[in-house]
Order: sequence, then C-alpha cells, then structure tokens
Amino acid sequence: MAKDSEPVQGGGTVPVGDSATSVEAVDTKKRALELFARHINPQKVRVMRAAGLDIIESKREGPWVYDADGRKLLDCFTSAGSFNVGRRHPRVVKAMHEAVDRLDHGNFLLCSKEKAELAAKLAQITPGDLSCVMFGTGGGEAVDFAIKLARGATQRPKIVSTVNGYHGLTGFALSAVGRDAYRLPFEPLMPGFERVEFGDEKAAASVIDGSTAAFLVEPIQGEGGVRVPPRGYLSAIRQICDEQGALLILDEIQTGFGRTGRWFASEHDGVVPDIMTVAKSLGGSMVSISATVFTEELREFLIPNPFIHVSTFGGSDLACAVAMAVIEVIEEDGLVERAAQMGEMLHSGLREIAKEYPEEVLEVRGMGLMAGLKLSDDSMGPRLSFNLSNHGVLAIYSGNEPSVMRLMPSLVVKSAEVEFLIDSTSGAIKDMLSGKGMPEPEPSRRVRRRPAR
Repeated sequence: MAKDSEPVQGGGTVPVGDSATSVEAVDTKKRALELFARHINPQKVRVMRAAGLDIIESKREGPWVYDADGRKLLDCFTSAGSFNVGRRHPRVVKAMHEAVDRLDHGNFLLCSKEKAELAAKLAQITPGDLSCVMFGTGGGEAVDFAIKLARGATQRPKIVSTVNGYHGLTGFALSAVGRDAYRLPFEPLMPGFERVEFGDEKAAASVIDGSTAAFLVEPIQGEGGVRVPPRGYLSAIRQICDEQGALLILDEIQTGFGRTGRWFASEHDGVVPDIMTVAKSLGGSMVSISATVFTEELREFLIPNPFIHVSTFGGSDLACAVAMAVIEVIEEDGLVERAAQMGEMLHSGLREIAKEYPEEVLEVRGMGLMAGLKLSDDSMGPRLSFNLSNHGVLAIYSGNEPSVMRLMPSLVVKSAEVEFLIDSTSGAIKDMLSGKGMPEPEPSRRVRRRPAR
C-alpha cells in the first residue's frame, strides 16, 4: 500500500509515519557528501553547500530531480544543457535497454552500422552542407578534433576564440578557453591562440588574417553569461572568414538540439559553419557522446590520414543507438517547437520580474529555453542559487560570469512547470533581498599539514 505523503519545501515529498526511512535517506545523503569531500573534492562540496546545491540526486524523471533527502526540484541547470529530452525519457531508456541486450561499445577500429546511421542522421539535421562526422565522448574532445581538423586542412596555425568563451578543458580546447583562471595554472599552453571580445566583429576582423586556421565561437555564450551577440554578428564573422580563407567553427554543445527554439542556434542567423561541435544533450542523459560535424571538403584532409584522430569509446555502438532515439524523441515530440513556445512564456515572465526589481535584475538574456538573469553584482549568483533551491528549483550561476543566473530547464517542460519556475524565481529574489534562508557559515577547520621531510 502506498504511504500517505505531505509536501515539503521545494515541492518535494517525504513519507509520513516512516521516520526510519526519512532518517535513512538523510544519513545516505550525509555519507555520500562526506565520501565525496574526502576522496574527490572537499571544496566542491563547500561551494555547492553555500549555493544550496549540496544535492545527492536520487530519482530523476522528466524535468524533475529528487534530492536524497526527499526534496523534488525542477532541474534548470540540466548539467549545462545536457538533458534536453528530460531525465530518463522512457523511449530513450527503452532504446538503451534494447541496445544493451544486443550491443557493447564495439571495436573502435572497425566500421559500425550504428556509427554510420547516426552520422547520416546528423548530416541530415545539421544546416547546410555539413555532412561528415568524427565521434568523441565529450564536448572538449569534439572541440579538440575541430581545431586539429582546421589546422590540418588549412595548414595554418592561428585559432581565434572569444573572451569568456568556454569550449572544454582538454588539450587544444583549453588553449581556446576565454578565462584566465582555467588556463594560467597550466601555461605554457598550445601556441597560436588569440582571443577577442565576443560580439565585436571589428575586433575579430583585426586578428583574422592569412595565418588564421579558424574562428571558434559559441552562437550564444553559455558559461560566459548566456550572452547573445548583436544581430548580424555571426553573418559578419562568416564573411570575414571567407574573405581571409579561414574556417568558422561553431560550438553548439550547449545551444544545439532545440535548446534555443531552433535545431541549432546558428539557424537564427542563417549561418552555416565549416565545422560544428555537438555533445551534451545528444546522449539523452544516459550516455557520453559527442560529434564534430564538418564539410566533405574538409574530409579530404583525412583521406591520407585515416587514423590521425581516434577515440576508443567515441561514438560507441551503445551510445550511437541511444543518440538515435534521442533525435527521434526531439523530432516526434516537437521539442524544438516546444522550446520556442515555452521559452517565449519564460522570457515574458522573467521580464516582468526584471520590471519588479529593476535595481537588482539588470537584463534578461537568451533564446528559447536558454535564459539568463543578469544581476547587479557577482555575489547575487550564489545567493540566488541558494534561494531558488529553497523554492524547488535547481539552478546555478554562470561559471565565467557569476552575476548571471542560468535557467535552462529540459525541453519537455509544460506550461504549468514554466509558471512554477517564474513564481519560484520571483519568490527566491524576494527572499534573497530580505536575507532570508542563507546557509550557516561552516566552522573553520584547522588544516593538517604534513611535516617537512
């Protein structure tokens, strides 16, 4: 018999009359956080706790996630846009079960039916003449190969990217990242990288020249604060690259697969890149997979170099089968159109909140279900994350611009859930300004240092 339940703060439920179960859940969460701090990263636990995000995910369902302590939260971080089809979508889970019954990773050196079919599908849905694919396991790997391909195909050294851009933290990708904090501990990095201000076509034109292999840019900066460039910016960059013989790489890792109300954000400007990187939501919350999609002309570089870039688990047979189901769900459920409709509702509600708090909310940014609230100072990002958690919303500020709160729910959200998000955001801002509900400061800890040898 199902137990009766009662609502708790944040929209969750806990069993009534079964204190043992509740205590056990709290103990499980406490132990998981202690083990994470001890064996992985103690500072991460402290930062998440201060932002109200010391969450141990248990049940995951659609646009919702449950903390181990029983709270139910609307997931508006979605692992930086990885869960476009929601958490554990039934058709995606079914596809994974069926794939596990008959497949494994597959031999990366051999040709694969699953790889071939997914590559053909990506060629179909990506814009223009993008028709060739290299698979990887994550976004950084996809960007790494995009840079390698651009340099190899053009035989030019320079890569131009943008200030506060984010493209992953691996090899070539790290060199292109637009924030010093990520790069400085590891310098010297790869040579030949320059950065210019995002959205400034004149700045780009001043450095894209005959030695430039490619300009690498996000159509909308994600970690950079959900920054949308001025209209016509991407078109201008496309023209500059063409004039200089340079390639255009668009990083659609956060913005792809319907997030902005189009299949890919570049379609808002009608711009077709030479190379596009995709990842995150392609895995449907179930598998790790990324892809670098490029033109047949660029594939010529790989003809004499067929093994110049390989990935043991990139585009595994299991992952490709699941990714095919993800694309089918987006198509059949009309999630691109839903993102546009629900995004319009969300942005309208956020603009009303900005009118109510004009000194604190300076700007509403984004497209579709990729929204950002620009707050008046950096401290408000973590504070708003904490208060949103108290109102049943899991959201986190932008990594490269902490004054911007990102709101990126799954594309499966319904109008009632968008209304819940708007109401929760309004209530969280009110609580933040009143100082209500902030975490207790952690007691100072004496650092135990090892004796000098």
